[in-house]
Amino acid sequence: MSDFATLSGRVNDLLCAVNALQWDARVMMPAAAAASRGQQIATLKGMARELILSPEMARATDAALDTATTETERRAARAMADARDHHARIPADLLQAQAEQAASANAAWVAARRDADFTVFQPYLARSIELARAQSDALGFDAHPYDPWVALFEPGETAASIAALFDRLRDGILPILDAARGRPRPRTDFLSRHFPAAAQQALCRDLAARVGFDFSRGRLDTTVHPFEISQTHADVRITARWEETYLPMAIFGTLHEVGHGLYEQGIDPDLARGPLATDLPGLYAVGGTSFGMHESQSRLIENHVGRAPAFWQAHFGLLRDAFPDQLSDVSLEEWLAAINSPRPGFIRIQADELTYDLHIMLRVRLEMALLDGSLAVADLPEAWNAAMRDDLGLEVPDDGQGCLQDVHWSHGYFGSFPTYTIGNMTAAHLFETVSRDPEVAAGLSDADYAPLRAALGRHVWRHGRSRTRAEIIRDAGAAGAPEDAYLRHLSTRFG
Repeated sequence: MSDFATLSGRVNDLLCAVNALQWDARVMMPAAAAASRGQQIATLKGMARELILSPEMARATDAALDTATTETERRAARAMADARDHHARIPADLLQAQAEQAASANAAWVAARRDADFTVFQPYLARSIELARAQSDALGFDAHPYDPWVALFEPGETAASIAALFDRLRDGILPILDAARGRPRPRTDFLSRHFPAAAQQALCRDLAARVGFDFSRGRLDTTVHPFEISQTHADVRITARWEETYLPMAIFGTLHEVGHGLYEQGIDPDLARGPLATDLPGLYAVGGTSFGMHESQSRLIENHVGRAPAFWQAHFGLLRDAFPDQLSDVSLEEWLAAINSPRPGFIRIQADELTYDLHIMLRVRLEMALLDGSLAVADLPEAWNAAMRDDLGLEVPDDGQGCLQDVHWSHGYFGSFPTYTIGNMTAAHLFETVSRDPEVAAGLSDADYAPLRAALGRHVWRHGRSRTRAEIIRDAGAAGAPEDAYLRHLSTRFG
């Protein structure tokens, strides 16, 4: 094994250990351990950064660049060289402060969300934004302090490019939503009956396995805010939330995280423990090429598979067997109409496909304003509530259903929200392309997802970070603009 492979493997090992600690923090850790856990994570991330910036890594990376014989080897070495440049610009004390802040801010967010009281979280958010601005200044930007952040999660994008994209999408989504609102609303009362958490968990584990999640290399657990996290392709953790009075949360939340998990489980093992299975600038052990591409796989499984008629024609019996009393008076057609009806609501992760991106656009506008200082942290709840009123016609009842509902800002994630909409577009673009394959189409009709997994594995998953999102879309044969494919999908489903 070369020095480069050995050293980059150690970086990946450290970041996988960080992921294990973060999984524990969100699933099992007692609340009082938040501060010490933040210090532990800061130490490990600091060690990873020191290794990236070490003279030994510099020599090994330069040698790898000189001796690379394949494009994959060149890209691995280039990824490490770019990471060295990135981290050389960020002071070590800033990195440590961010890691420690994320742990304490997350604990404060949990308490604030529980009590629906933004003032509990407000000072922590203010500090997180202060640190985020410091990182933007360290990395440098020309137009907006949001630019270095969005580029971290979705390389090539800027505040300006995201704003222009969102304007085009908004112009396409609103007419579809207006038309859908004019139709009679389907029956949805049965979605909010009492569904015991244990039965939900058993059902969702079964559905995850049927779609293809490999439980010999993964597990499903309970958390406040669902997420997926991996410690290499052989240890992929997914989580869900079991709202006993709203069944779709568990089902589609699980399928969403299954999509993330399939991506990580599908990465070529030859890329494991290397730069092409690690987000080196962000210091995350994430194998997907970008957060937008990662999100495309979760939204593809959640929406293009999990909300399709064929999926429920095959699995509605399983659903009714799990909840015979709650769904005894519900038909397959009523279930499909309910889960695919546009119903503007307060909670992003409960939103239907048609209104989901309006939630994302709201958050992106606000976090851009927080970072450039045009919105004061104390004014966030009022700005949030006004945007919900303008965009979705809703009056937010409390902070818990408003500006406290998402975990991202408590972790210091600024710039990641646009990747959800990029993921929606990319999912539609890729699904439209691969489902033209007769074998994939036949499998989808018969609830056999092996052909779809094979196609996505071949075009997307196996590449890890060795190809860009644009290269993956091009090489899969997807034509036209992703946003056009997405609008076609929404028009078909809701038109």
